[in-house]
Amino acid sequence: MSELKPETWPELYGDYLTTFAYMRVSDRDLAQDLVQDTFFSALRAKDNFQGKASEKTWLISILKNKIIDYYRKTGLKDAEGNRMSGKKNVSLENFFQEGQWKEGTRPLKWDSDLNHPVETNEFFEIFNSCVNKLKGKGAIAFKMKYIDQEDSEVICETLNITPSNYWVLIHRAKLQLRECLNKNYFDEIANA
Repeated sequence: MSELKPETWPELYGDYLTTFAYMRVSDRDLAQDLVQDTFFSALRAKDNFQGKASEKTWLISILKNKIIDYYRKTGLKDAEGNRMSGKKNVSLENFFQEGQWKEGTRPLKWDSDLNHPVETNEFFEIFNSCVNKLKGKGAIAFKMKYIDQEDSEVICETLNITPSNYWVLIHRAKLQLRECLNKNYFDEIANA
């Protein structure tokens, strides 16, 4: 069984956990608060640590739960400040035509060599910036799906949304991300 060393957590894991949280909540102060809460919770639960996972993995799992609790507690608000229930049943036919992109909404052809290190670094800087610009439940659903690789059922339960609303949120997030990448990366390459 591994022995926990709480006095080393901030130094060993603080930056990693803060970055982990920031990628999911897009707010540096909130990410730091969640990490601090994680450390406090881990201290309170240290007698329950069984050593089946590494100290770091154990802290990450606690942090993931803190992030999910944050998503559940905050409930998101719409543009008018009203609490969003997530129960809207939005039809996917607003976005797709027989399972395909509707005319005029197809992605542009992206010609770029992402095997080239300079382009790869630049792309991922812009990609991360674009992901952090996503807002609301769509941002949370996108990050849970593509960063945390959570199952759609878990995401629906966490965000209190229906499966069709989940797919609409993911689709809208992808559209916003595509638009941001087109504007800030691919259009720049095409015009260079």
